[in-house]
Amino acid sequence: MTTEPTREDVILEIDDIHTYYGAIHALKGVSLNVRAGEIVTLIGANGAGKTTTLRSINGLNQPRDGRIRFQGRDITSVPSHQVVKMGIAQSPEGRKLFPRMSVRENLEMGAFQRSDRKNLREDLDRVYTLFPRLSERKNQKAGTLSGGEQQMVAIGRALMARPKLLLLDEPSMGLAPIFVEKIFEIVREINEQGTPILLVEQNALMALETASRGYVMETGRIALADEAKALRQNEQVRKTYLGEGA
Repeated sequence: MTTEPTREDVILEIDDIHTYYGAIHALKGVSLNVRAGEIVTLIGANGAGKTTTLRSINGLNQPRDGRIRFQGRDITSVPSHQVVKMGIAQSPEGRKLFPRMSVRENLEMGAFQRSDRKNLREDLDRVYTLFPRLSERKNQKAGTLSGGEQQMVAIGRALMARPKLLLLDEPSMGLAPIFVEKIFEIVREINEQGTPILLVEQNALMALETASRGYVMETGRIALADEAKALRQNEQVRKTYLGEGA
């Protein structure tokens, strides 16, 4: 079983949130937390509520009930642009790049709310070190990149906000296996550099191999929560999400 975090360890705390799309009750009492230095993954089938959980955190779909706290502050009703300013950045599902803008311009968009513009060069260098391919293509239009390269831009753009918490929504979606390996390698490296990560991912095996803890979502609820290693060994998880036989 997971150990109880101390209050000082918790970066993000979600407590019994209920989120709706109109009359549709999408999240039905979701609770989870992310501690300092962790990669926490959220896995589940399509439509389970994973992306809605991220949208609830970043202010795009504010919960009707429950509480979300970030670094001890209640952000349940904080608008999304303020959530970004507070230090939560997201690489969204489908990447959502500006296709006619260059790689560098897309990356710089990630820092548009920052006041310390003088440090942009340092942060660009960090992104180019993590993703050398982007340095080679910094003047290329983002829409002409491969899917894997576009995912690198999306993650790099989120890092340009200097996040205190990074939300990753389906970073491996639609990528060739060689790019999937590379993306998860970079996710681990970002975390080792000090950024906690909440990872939503369809590739449950890669997610559980990368994360320290995990939550399994089913129809808007948390069905299981445990250390990632324990979830990898859980018979139901192996059968349902890892494609292994009973």
